[in-house]
Amino acid sequence: MNWAEAGFDLLGTRVLWTDLIGNVAALAAVLLAIRRSIWTWPVQLTASVLLLVASVNAHITGNALKQVMFGALAIYGWIRWSQGTRDGQELAVRPATGPERAAMIVAMVAGTAAVGVLFFTTGLSWGAHAPLPEGYFLVAADAYIFVGSAVATWAQGRALVDFWLIWVAVDLVGVPLAFRSGLVVSGTVYGIFFLLVLVGFVNWLKQYRSREVVVAV
Repeated sequence: MNWAEAGFDLLGTRVLWTDLIGNVAALAAVLLAIRRSIWTWPVQLTASVLLLVASVNAHITGNALKQVMFGALAIYGWIRWSQGTRDGQELAVRPATGPERAAMIVAMVAGTAAVGVLFFTTGLSWGAHAPLPEGYFLVAADAYIFVGSAVATWAQGRALVDFWLIWVAVDLVGVPLAFRSGLVVSGTVYGIFFLLVLVGFVNWLKQYRSREVVVAV
């Protein structure tokens, strides 16, 4: 057995170390993002690599592609935040502009449609193998979560407060979908993630408003 297959049995279920540590790292990345720490990106990149290995090992191609996307966006965010915190400056967060919000909405709608077709025709989504018409809804939800995650991470890289709200919109579908699919552990992790997202939104909004008061004074 190689390191990618190493794990332990818990209540009759095989738990891979790559999957467990990867999910813990993903949650840690959220906590670091709340604090606007640049360490959120290397931790997120580490989580993506570990979860990519776990997904490939489990032959879950769709989730593996998601981790590749997260890894690429983690590098993008790392570069952007490095520029924004140069010379010891604190990361300046802000709400998205009107055009930015419009672009994100268009990206989510058009992206979900395009990725949904791709997932269904290639069978990359597990929902594509479910009986119709249920399969259509499952694939659409899978595509929505995939695209929403990408848009949210991109917005996070640009230090937009709105990225937390996008995660809320994604989790409103992701959490019940996980429990409905019998993925109790994943649903629980997503539920914790949802609560952290709400805390993050309040934290970043306070930070932005406090900076606005200082500038106004």
